[in-house]
This record gives sequence, C-alpha cells and structure tokens, in this order.
Amino acid sequence: MNARQDTSAKRETMTYDRERIEALLDEGVRDKVYPGAVWAVGDATGVLAQGATGVLDPDEPDVPMRTDTVFDAASLTKILAVWSSIGALWEDGTLDLDQPLGAFWSEVAGHPLAAVTAQQLLTHTAGVPLRAQLKNLYGTKPEDIRRGVLREQLHRAPGEAVEYTDRAALILGYLAEHLSGQPLDQLATTRTWHPLGMASTRFGPLPADLAARCAPTELDQDTDTHLKGVAHDFSARLLGGVCGIAGVFTVVDDLAAFLRYMLAPATSSWRAGFGSKWATCSLTKQTGDLQPARGLFWHPAPGTTAEEEVWVHYGFTGTGMWISPIDGRWAVLLTNKLYYSRDREPLNGVRNAFRKLAFT
Repeated sequence: MNARQDTSAKRETMTYDRERIEALLDEGVRDKVYPGAVWAVGDATGVLAQGATGVLDPDEPDVPMRTDTVFDAASLTKILAVWSSIGALWEDGTLDLDQPLGAFWSEVAGHPLAAVTAQQLLTHTAGVPLRAQLKNLYGTKPEDIRRGVLREQLHRAPGEAVEYTDRAALILGYLAEHLSGQPLDQLATTRTWHPLGMASTRFGPLPADLAARCAPTELDQDTDTHLKGVAHDFSARLLGGVCGIAGVFTVVDDLAAFLRYMLAPATSSWRAGFGSKWATCSLTKQTGDLQPARGLFWHPAPGTTAEEEVWVHYGFTGTGMWISPIDGRWAVLLTNKLYYSRDREPLNGVRNAFRKLAFT
C-alpha cells in the first residue's frame, strides 16, 4: 500500500469511528455528564476527524459548543506549560534531571527538597506532600507561598512510591522560572506556544473577547455564577492565574498542533524548545517496578497494555489528551463536565470509550 492509499484507508476508518464517537459524546450530553464536548483525532500530518456536540452553557441553550470554544485546561497545564518548558531546558543542557535540586538551586539548599531530583518530580516519586493546601499553610502572598512550598517537609522518602501530587508541577514551574529567568507564562509562550502557532493558548484570567467563548466550569459560591475565563483551580487563582498546577486555557486546534509536533518533531516545520529526545524519554516507563507506571508526567491510558503504548494526561475540569507513538496517532477530548459535578466516574467511562474508538 502506498502512502496515499494508507492515508485514504485511515480516513475511511476515521469516518466509521466518527459516527461512533459522535454517538458516544451525544449520549454524554443527554446524560448530563457535561453540557458539551469538543474532540479531535489525528496523526503527525494533521487532524483526521473532529467535532463538537452539546451547548456552551445550559443557561443559554441556543449557543452551541463549537470547535473554537476555549476550555479551562486545568491539569493539562502541567504538560502544556511545565513539561514542555522543563523539556526545553533539559534539551538545552541547562537541567540535569538526576542531579539533586539542592546542588544547583539555592532556594531549596538546606531544606528537605534539596535531596529530590527533577526526574522524581516528573514521575511523581519525589515524596512531596500530596495536597496543595497553599492558603491554609502559607497564606495568600505569592512570595510566602513559594518560600513555603520550597521549604516544606517531605511526605515520604524520595523514590519510595508513585503518588500523584499537584505540588510536583508547582515546584517544577518554580524551577523552570529559576533556570530560565522568565515567568512561567512567558517561558511557555516563547519556547512552546508561539513556535507551534498555539495562538489561543494562554494563562488566565482571559480578556473579555476570549472569555465570551470559554466553556463555563463550576459554580462560584461567592458570586453565584459559573466560572468563565477564570481558572477553576483555587491554587491558580491564588497565584494570580499563573502556576505550574493549572491556569492555562486552550482550544482543540492548539492541542492538535502540540500533539502533532510531539509525534514527529524532527520532520515538523515548527521548532519548539523540546524535541524528539524529550518526547521519547517522556513516553517511556520511568518508574521501574513501582506502580502505577509513569513516564515523565504522562502515564499509560487506563485499560491499555504496554504493547498498545497509549499515553494520557487529564484535567480536572473535564479535559484530556492521548498520544501513541507506536500507532502514530493522538486524540483530544475537551469537556466542561465540572459545570454539573465533581464526580469523576461518569466522565471516566466516556473517556475510556472515546480512547478505544480513537485508537482502533
């Protein structure tokens, strides 16, 4: 089969899958798993299929969800801003992942975090506290929060267990700022988003024009309105909208550009700060015998085998993106499920079914 026939065959397959994907996501709207969803599936050449279903806001039933809807990416921030920036610094030779942080970072020298490595933070094996609790522990001043986070006691010995924690990304965001001399939002923009043409990706709060087409998330008890254009994550709001944990807003086309580049940096006409070495290293199991398995911030998709090699990262607001180097394919599913509920189970079922359809 030549290249043209192969592409045609893939597109025919996606036409069949598209009907099933649309039926799946439409059902999620009817079941009130989320008000609406935007999705895309593609490979290194571009988007093979995409679509949108449902409404932007149930209070405005005549306004449909659209493929240019802006979403609160939540923990996809960890990939889009922190992982990409750390990768750029690593590929520059600025950062040694296996060197204890205290050996080159004066802010943590003499404190428990000094013994931790960037590699351990990226694999969630650093032993740092599991919950952020920034305001309760350190107050509301960003400088006090930074100092407190970087001097905090460890939850357990580094390398002992895999335990997902927001603090890993927060610390790595601070580290990226220290090594680059730039705020995280500027670093991500200059090294990743701008080079990849991700023009609608940015930290919030959003300006009025972008906020108008943003999918609303959870009801804010203080204002009795749903958050829209302002990060749902409390830590991100506390830190002015910019932090390693959350705070990025994005659209499906920007995520498609990001994932396309990850699949084939060497042949791409774009040049981000990170390249194929970082992508390959990150989409490889890095946690040895520890469970659950982790790459660098990415983890194997639930329900897949090591041979399938499908990696994923989720966001609490209802976002997710998958990538499979062996299959040469990526997928994105963006929802605002948090509008209705914090219950993860209904969306988990949709996500897993979507992933199966996207990678068959």
